[in-house]
Amino acid sequence: MSITELRTPDPAVRAPGRWLALAVLVFAVLLVAVDATVLGLATPFLTEDLRPSGTQLLWIGDVYSFVIAGLLITMGSLGDRIGRKKLLLTGAVAFGAVSVINAYATSPEMMIVARALLGVAGATLMPSTLALIRNLFHDPRERSVAVGVWGAAASAGAAVGPVVGGVLLEHFWWGSVFLINLPVMAILVLVGVKLLPESRNPAPGPWDLPSVALSLTGMVAVVYAIKEMAIHGLSVGATVAGMTGAGALLWFVRRQLTLPSPLLDVRLFRNRGFSGAVLADLLTILGLSGLVFFLSQFLQLVQGRSPLEAGLIELPAAIGAVVSGLLAGSLARRTSVRGTVATGLLAVALSLGACLLLTAQTAAPSLMAALFLGGLGAGLAFTVTADVILSSVPKEQAGAASAVSETAYELGAALGIALLGSVVTGVYRGFTVPEGLPEATAEAARDSLGGATQVAAGLPADQGAAVLGAARDAFTDGLHTAASVGFGVLLATAVAAWFLLRGQRLADSVEH
Repeated sequence: MSITELRTPDPAVRAPGRWLALAVLVFAVLLVAVDATVLGLATPFLTEDLRPSGTQLLWIGDVYSFVIAGLLITMGSLGDRIGRKKLLLTGAVAFGAVSVINAYATSPEMMIVARALLGVAGATLMPSTLALIRNLFHDPRERSVAVGVWGAAASAGAAVGPVVGGVLLEHFWWGSVFLINLPVMAILVLVGVKLLPESRNPAPGPWDLPSVALSLTGMVAVVYAIKEMAIHGLSVGATVAGMTGAGALLWFVRRQLTLPSPLLDVRLFRNRGFSGAVLADLLTILGLSGLVFFLSQFLQLVQGRSPLEAGLIELPAAIGAVVSGLLAGSLARRTSVRGTVATGLLAVALSLGACLLLTAQTAAPSLMAALFLGGLGAGLAFTVTADVILSSVPKEQAGAASAVSETAYELGAALGIALLGSVVTGVYRGFTVPEGLPEATAEAARDSLGGATQVAAGLPADQGAAVLGAARDAFTDGLHTAASVGFGVLLATAVAAWFLLRGQRLADSVEH
């Protein structure tokens, strides 16, 4: 079979059924994205039940995204080989099964392992969805709309998570935020079997297991080192992890350049537009996910709002992402790719900058306006960059390109929680507790804001109020510091995207 034949549009996939198939794929990506942030509102309840340390709490929050980021390149390549539909449906079944383990975890350690396993299952879903879109929609304008819907779901999922969590936590225990996955995955499997076409690379070459190991080891070790250094400063363990991870990634890149059928074609990064799109992709989600995760705790533990109220306040981020995601492709064609992406990044930066003004008395409308702006920006930047990445490779390499886009997304989500969260935690742990408090009690209060809330509840009223007030002020200061860091990073990325994406355009004609 020739490459020309592979790329000729199939009339069967141009039938109206392709839009129903898209709806099934959106189900999958929405659920994986929701699971990245749904724990934000459940964190206070989980803390009370499982009593994790501050470090364990960060791992519970971000190990899911770490594992997904480490495995996406591997799973994208595997889907190219065994079939993207087969990988997607197998992963959906595994995702549902592991969700039950998460829901009934009985210790922080069990919860961390369960979240990691959920990440393994999630890694099978994300690259398959975008790769199947690449094969379902051959007309670039139709594909831009489809990627827009997909991007809106991916961007909005991070903001929908707190709403879903808020509704469930009003009526059920924290484990319910995982059990909601079961009916969604059941629908995905039952409908996907009928509607989704199978696609794979007809000549993928062998699957290189050493590359799989190097990719996973390098990604997880580097992110772990960054997180540990941000929280505890330079240490022997973090340095060793960072050097090991960097070495593994360097070895991975060198190995890919020598393989006839690489796990990831790293030569794609020689293209300035491709590299710029991946960078913008990663940092857009870093800003949005970090913002949503820690605002969830701020709204509940500092402002004293209910989980449902906090979730509804964060809903405008999802609305903004959906609106701009659907319009992003058309806007990029009428203006420019670099202008659209840079504008989106600037909007996310301004949303983070607005967090510098947050206080315990900040009204809901102000918060909702800032989040809506951030959602608009994320939808613009993420959707256009995903379209650029996806349209820059031949159809038979769609899984590998999708994996690059998804790795940027998940690594951004993980780093958003890990890096910005580490800044929040580092500032928070420095607060001064009232005199006369036992050292063990003071340490428990400094470990996390949830811990301080529990400590305050067991103290005399005046002393408890003093501890809680100091803890809330420290958490707010940490949030301000993290927001200023995020603002600077996103602002610099907007400038970089303007130059890196110069001359980049979205395709207009049908593929042949």
